[in-house]
Amino acid sequence: MKIAVGHSLDPDSLEAIDEVLEQCDRILEGAKPKAGILFAAIGFDYALILKRIDEVFPNIELIGGTTDGEVSSIFGFQQDSITLMVFDLEDVEIRAAVGRNISEDPTRIARETVEKALESINTSPKFCIALPESLTTSTVSILSGLQLALENVPIFGGATADNWEFQCTHQFYKTEVLSDSVPILLFAGDLLFSHGVSSGWKPLGKKGVLTKVDRNIVYKIDNNSALDFYRYYLDGLTAVAEYPIAVFSPDTTQFYLRGCMGYDESAGSITLAGDVFEGAVIQIAEAACEDILAASKIAFKNAMETYPGENPIAVLIFSCASRRHLLGMMTNEEYEIIQGCFDRDILSCGFYTYGEISPLLNKNKAVFHNITFTSLLIGK
Repeated sequence: MKIAVGHSLDPDSLEAIDEVLEQCDRILEGAKPKAGILFAAIGFDYALILKRIDEVFPNIELIGGTTDGEVSSIFGFQQDSITLMVFDLEDVEIRAAVGRNISEDPTRIARETVEKALESINTSPKFCIALPESLTTSTVSILSGLQLALENVPIFGGATADNWEFQCTHQFYKTEVLSDSVPILLFAGDLLFSHGVSSGWKPLGKKGVLTKVDRNIVYKIDNNSALDFYRYYLDGLTAVAEYPIAVFSPDTTQFYLRGCMGYDESAGSITLAGDVFEGAVIQIAEAACEDILAASKIAFKNAMETYPGENPIAVLIFSCASRRHLLGMMTNEEYEIIQGCFDRDILSCGFYTYGEISPLLNKNKAVFHNITFTSLLIGK
């Protein structure tokens, strides 16, 4: 079993991808990988990069997307770079598929994308990696479609980003550069994995129930104005964006976060960075920078403690772009903290996302997170 990682800071697209491929080839020792995942900053010539990968690793099952920052075991946290993880796994089937024009019907198209990938594998999938569009449609609806087709198969990944510009993100599928799509990678066969997820945010005050919701806009909490719920804790409304809501999973104390993107004073509503549902139990949440940083260590340790084998080979990292912006100059510490937990050389690769996809701890069904750190360990 071989997994390789390459990472380049070169601003020239061709030189950058050649450097990345040389790094991967050195680890693979001439083997040709079956699949790969590419994370790239905004501004590269993606068509050229994908074409070059296919020339060096013909017919590779490749997916990827644009980012708000990249991480790897080679250079840690970086911006304006490209990083690639490739897989040469014996007795493991890996298949890529893509759903195009996802905004036309996100749930249906996502489900059909998985069904197409399932037709080409001979064993039940162990897990799925998805790197969906984040700006043109509901990522929650995309995830719902993926989960409908996969049932109890866990899904991991992150929504593609565009360096906090919120204009256009790109997704990669083999040699295609796309937008408004969802590329996926199914893993099946003889491999082990585990995951960790943590945000660092702590619920405060009383719980409430969402009583009037329109997708990602909350109008009523406990049948009162959503803004009134916030006013109970905040002197002014300028700080609404600094306090996400914790949405509790049914029959558990675990929760996922929804970031607050803004509010409408006249409607008394708040706008969230992802859909929520009427009847959900919520609390306002808060965190300090040290809590946010500590969460990355907690997530990685959770993954290590639940890993079913002894020595994972690689870790995929999906952390939220909001965490990066909150941490500012401290962002590199997030990666350094988990690197300090490695008891040996584990290859890593990942990116800062516009929303993370992962099950909660001890769960199989994935949820869409905001402002959260997730890690996926892989091995044989």
